[in-house]
Amino acid sequence: MLTSQLDHIVIVAPSLVQGVEYVRQCLGVTPQPGGEHPRMATHNALIKLGDEIFLEVIAINPGAPGPARPRWFELDRMDRNAMPRLATWVARTNDIHAAVAASPVPLGNMEPMTRGALNWLITIPGDGSLPMHGMAPTLIEWHNGPHPAINLKDQGCSLVKLEGFHPQADRIAELLQSIGFSGNFPVYPIAQGEPPYLVAHIQTPDGPRVLRAA
Repeated sequence: MLTSQLDHIVIVAPSLVQGVEYVRQCLGVTPQPGGEHPRMATHNALIKLGDEIFLEVIAINPGAPGPARPRWFELDRMDRNAMPRLATWVARTNDIHAAVAASPVPLGNMEPMTRGALNWLITIPGDGSLPMHGMAPTLIEWHNGPHPAINLKDQGCSLVKLEGFHPQADRIAELLQSIGFSGNFPVYPIAQGEPPYLVAHIQTPDGPRVLRAA
């Protein structure tokens, strides 16, 4: 049976330092160092949001050779003066091949990735874009060991709810049903022409906080 759940939320930033500081100011906790993604020439920092949920801050790694293809999460399109933002989310699936085939929305190619000892398959559009402006999930299938959130330091943060806002909310609902998604991710319709956006409600040691696209 095809199933999927929310795996992590993604903050993109012009630099990792800027992204980490943005999250620190918003949530009152500092993301811990993650690692490097050699194939994409990016690096990240992370916050545990649950037993199998985390927040990822990701940016171009200036110390790595540029990839021969567009980077994921539209990082190549990000202006160096842009503010960090909640760009998209990632859904963990038990069968990424079946999920990609079932999705009514093209989610990209399935590509192998690594970060340190971690290995996974993930969907990446060839042009590095975010399907449905980031409202459609990136799909991931972890391949070895426990979920990476297990080994993250618990800083007292948890994801309460992730919300989406999109003119084609019904199409996203159809996509989520097709991949067997279960979880708390309501998507609300907005007027045509309005920019889609995400809102993450996070409980922190200092009380509830909100992260959003802009």
